[in-house]
Amino acid sequence: MNTGQETASPVRTLTCTQCGGELHLQEGQIFLNCPYCGSAVFVDKTRVVFHYQLSPTLNPDQALGALKRWMSGSQTIKDLDKKAVISAQTFEYFPLWYFRWAQAGREGISLEPAAATAVTEIRALSVPAGDLKPYSPELENQSTAPSVPVEAALAWLKQQNGEVEIRESSLVHVPVYHFKYQYQNKSYTALVEAGTGQVFANLYPAKAEAPYRVIGGITAGVYLLLALLAAFGGGTGIITALILAIAAAPVLFAIAAWVASKV
Repeated sequence: MNTGQETASPVRTLTCTQCGGELHLQEGQIFLNCPYCGSAVFVDKTRVVFHYQLSPTLNPDQALGALKRWMSGSQTIKDLDKKAVISAQTFEYFPLWYFRWAQAGREGISLEPAAATAVTEIRALSVPAGDLKPYSPELENQSTAPSVPVEAALAWLKQQNGEVEIRESSLVHVPVYHFKYQYQNKSYTALVEAGTGQVFANLYPAKAEAPYRVIGGITAGVYLLLALLAAFGGGTGIITALILAIAAAPVLFAIAAWVASKV
């Protein structure tokens, strides 16, 4: 029977990590600002951590330009920036767990994804502490909510670094552009961090290493033979080896340049 009375949402009380003030949370509430000190905080189950954001400086065209420059760099196959077809570009604030830790007299900062992502390389992002700003609730519609508990992220951190003393745990929402592109009927994903233009990708069309290894092996073999000729050929052998070495250098360089232009 409906009595006309609404059931109040359960309220939890936690403590602000900045000022120690009481935070009264409605059921399901995870993002809030402390009413006493104004700190932006995130609630992960029974833990309260600081909540920050990075501000974007790149617009969509500039982000695309950063991706194109990365595609034309030394990591990817030749002319990927011209051959790849961009199929999608979206923007979001992606959550990362930010840990400041100490171990055996040294300190470090590590990042771990706070939500599922195919580009886990984003943990290599450099986040200067001076660029962090309190998270604004106005960004919530553009932000991905964390789905990875802080305890799970701490476990990953300790697997990689061993036992560490955690000095600070925070949640940071980072502005990123997601790009999907096609190359030779395969789909790839890359992220461009909208504050610095850093590009992250787990899988991409990389330069083939085999041709470089072949030319490197040939070069090493040629100069090994010339060294043996100089060592066992006496004075005449040394002169002959020197002449052949000078003659071989531009040939080998030309072959290496040709390989680089094709790969």
